[in-house]
Amino acid sequence: MTTIHSPLTDDAHKIVTEVLRDALVDLIDLSLAGKQAHWNVTGPRFRTIHFQLDEVVDTARKHADVVAERSATIGSPADGRAETVAADSRLPRQQPGWVRDDDVVATFIGVYEGIIARMRQRAHDVEQADPVSNNILLDVVEELEKQYWMWQAERG
Repeated sequence: MTTIHSPLTDDAHKIVTEVLRDALVDLIDLSLAGKQAHWNVTGPRFRTIHFQLDEVVDTARKHADVVAERSATIGSPADGRAETVAADSRLPRQQPGWVRDDDVVATFIGVYEGIIARMRQRAHDVEQADPVSNNILLDVVEELEKQYWMWQAERG
Protein backbone atom coordinates (compact mmCIF):
# COMPACT_ATOMS: atom_id res chain seq x y z
CA MET A 1 0.00 0.00 0.00
CA THR A 2 1.25 3.47 -0.85
CA THR A 3 1.99 5.75 2.06
CA ILE A 4 2.04 9.52 1.74
CA HIS A 5 4.34 11.03 4.35
CA SER A 6 3.26 14.20 6.07
CA PRO A 7 5.50 17.25 6.09
CA LEU A 8 3.95 18.11 9.49
CA THR A 9 4.95 16.98 12.94
CA ASP A 10 2.82 14.19 14.40
CA ASP A 11 0.97 16.57 16.73
CA ALA A 12 0.32 19.11 13.98
CA HIS A 13 -0.73 16.35 11.60
CA LYS A 14 -3.34 15.09 14.05
CA ILE A 15 -4.84 18.57 14.58
CA VAL A 16 -4.87 19.51 10.91
CA THR A 17 -6.27 16.16 9.78
CA GLU A 18 -9.27 16.50 12.11
CA VAL A 19 -9.90 20.11 11.11
CA LEU A 20 -9.70 19.40 7.38
CA ARG A 21 -11.97 16.37 7.74
CA ASP A 22 -14.64 18.42 9.50
CA ALA A 23 -14.30 21.26 6.99
CA LEU A 24 -14.69 18.80 4.12
CA VAL A 25 -17.86 17.34 5.63
CA ASP A 26 -19.38 20.83 6.04
CA LEU A 27 -18.50 21.84 2.48
CA ILE A 28 -19.84 18.65 0.91
CA ASP A 29 -23.08 18.95 2.86
CA LEU A 30 -23.35 22.64 1.94
CA SER A 31 -23.18 21.65 -1.73
CA LEU A 32 -25.85 18.99 -1.19
CA ALA A 33 -28.10 21.39 0.74
CA GLY A 34 -27.67 23.95 -2.03
CA LYS A 35 -28.75 21.46 -4.70
CA GLN A 36 -31.69 20.23 -2.64
CA ALA A 37 -32.98 23.78 -2.27
CA HIS A 38 -32.11 24.59 -5.90
CA TRP A 39 -34.41 21.84 -7.16
CA ASN A 40 -37.28 22.64 -4.81
CA VAL A 41 -37.44 26.41 -4.37
CA THR A 42 -40.75 28.06 -5.30
CA GLY A 43 -42.12 31.57 -5.17
CA PRO A 44 -41.83 34.93 -6.86
CA ARG A 45 -38.03 35.02 -6.47
CA PHE A 46 -37.60 31.49 -7.81
CA ARG A 47 -35.21 32.38 -10.62
CA THR A 48 -32.96 34.64 -8.54
CA ILE A 49 -32.71 32.18 -5.66
CA HIS A 50 -32.36 29.23 -8.05
CA PHE A 51 -29.24 30.77 -9.60
CA GLN A 52 -27.88 31.97 -6.26
CA LEU A 53 -28.03 28.36 -5.08
CA ASP A 54 -25.92 27.35 -8.08
CA GLU A 55 -23.26 29.72 -6.74
CA VAL A 56 -23.51 28.07 -3.32
CA VAL A 57 -22.95 24.66 -4.86
CA ASP A 58 -20.08 25.78 -7.11
CA THR A 59 -18.27 27.51 -4.25
CA ALA A 60 -18.74 24.61 -1.84
CA ARG A 61 -17.54 22.06 -4.39
CA LYS A 62 -14.50 24.15 -5.35
CA HIS A 63 -13.41 24.54 -1.75
CA ALA A 64 -14.22 20.94 -0.86
CA ASP A 65 -11.79 19.84 -3.54
CA VAL A 66 -9.03 22.13 -2.25
CA VAL A 67 -9.59 20.98 1.34
CA ALA A 68 -9.62 17.29 0.33
CA GLU A 69 -6.44 17.68 -1.69
CA ARG A 70 -4.73 19.46 1.20
CA SER A 71 -5.67 16.53 3.41
CA ALA A 72 -4.09 14.13 0.94
CA THR A 73 -1.04 16.38 0.65
CA ILE A 74 -0.36 16.11 4.37
CA GLY A 75 -0.75 12.33 4.26
CA SER A 76 -4.35 11.91 5.38
CA PRO A 77 -6.85 10.34 2.97
CA ALA A 78 -9.89 12.54 2.42
CA ASP A 79 -13.23 11.07 3.47
CA GLY A 80 -16.12 12.51 1.50
CA ARG A 81 -18.29 9.41 1.54
CA ALA A 82 -22.03 9.88 1.85
CA GLU A 83 -22.10 7.88 5.08
CA THR A 84 -19.44 10.13 6.63
CA VAL A 85 -21.23 13.32 5.61
CA ALA A 86 -24.58 12.01 6.83
CA ALA A 87 -23.15 10.95 10.19
CA ASP A 88 -20.94 13.95 10.90
CA SER A 89 -22.44 17.03 9.25
CA ARG A 90 -23.42 19.87 11.53
CA LEU A 91 -25.61 21.61 8.97
CA PRO A 92 -29.32 21.66 9.81
CA ARG A 93 -31.31 18.95 8.06
CA GLN A 94 -33.59 20.07 5.26
CA GLN A 95 -37.14 18.88 4.91
CA PRO A 96 -38.21 17.18 1.67
CA GLY A 97 -40.59 18.87 -0.76
CA TRP A 98 -41.17 22.34 -2.12
CA VAL A 99 -39.71 25.27 -0.19
CA ARG A 100 -40.82 28.89 -0.46
CA ASP A 101 -38.15 31.35 -1.54
CA ASP A 102 -38.33 33.29 1.76
CA ASP A 103 -37.80 30.07 3.69
CA VAL A 104 -34.79 29.17 1.55
CA VAL A 105 -33.27 32.58 2.26
CA ALA A 106 -33.86 32.23 6.00
CA THR A 107 -32.47 28.69 6.00
CA PHE A 108 -29.29 29.67 4.18
CA ILE A 109 -28.70 32.70 6.40
CA GLY A 110 -28.72 30.28 9.34
CA VAL A 111 -26.58 27.72 7.52
CA TYR A 112 -23.98 30.37 6.71
CA GLU A 113 -23.91 31.71 10.27
CA GLY A 114 -23.03 28.25 11.56
CA ILE A 115 -20.58 27.20 8.89
CA ILE A 116 -18.69 30.51 8.99
CA ALA A 117 -18.29 30.29 12.77
CA ARG A 118 -16.97 26.73 12.47
CA MET A 119 -14.61 27.59 9.59
CA ARG A 120 -13.23 30.60 11.49
CA GLN A 121 -12.60 28.37 14.51
CA ARG A 122 -10.94 25.75 12.33
CA ALA A 123 -8.67 28.37 10.74
CA HIS A 124 -7.69 29.51 14.24
CA ASP A 125 -7.09 25.92 15.37
CA VAL A 126 -4.53 25.24 12.61
CA GLU A 127 -2.88 28.66 12.53
CA GLN A 128 0.24 27.51 14.38
CA ALA A 129 0.17 23.86 13.32
CA ASP A 130 -0.03 24.48 9.57
CA PRO A 131 -0.10 27.98 8.08
CA VAL A 132 -0.88 26.54 4.64
CA SER A 133 -4.11 24.89 5.84
CA ASN A 134 -4.87 28.09 7.75
CA ASN A 135 -4.65 30.08 4.50
CA ILE A 136 -6.87 27.59 2.71
CA LEU A 137 -9.52 27.84 5.42
CA LEU A 138 -9.32 31.64 5.43
CA ASP A 139 -9.99 31.58 1.68
CA VAL A 140 -13.06 29.47 2.40
CA VAL A 141 -14.22 31.93 5.05
CA GLU A 142 -13.75 34.85 2.67
CA GLU A 143 -16.07 33.38 0.06
CA LEU A 144 -18.60 32.09 2.56
CA GLU A 145 -18.83 35.51 4.19
CA LYS A 146 -19.44 37.13 0.80
CA GLN A 147 -22.25 34.68 0.12
CA TYR A 148 -23.61 35.25 3.62
CA TRP A 149 -23.83 38.98 2.85
CA MET A 150 -25.71 38.19 -0.37
CA TRP A 151 -28.18 35.92 1.44
CA GLN A 152 -28.82 38.61 4.03
CA ALA A 153 -29.45 41.14 1.25
CA GLU A 154 -32.14 38.80 -0.11
CA ARG A 155 -34.02 38.82 3.19
CA GLY A 156 -37.40 40.41 2.72
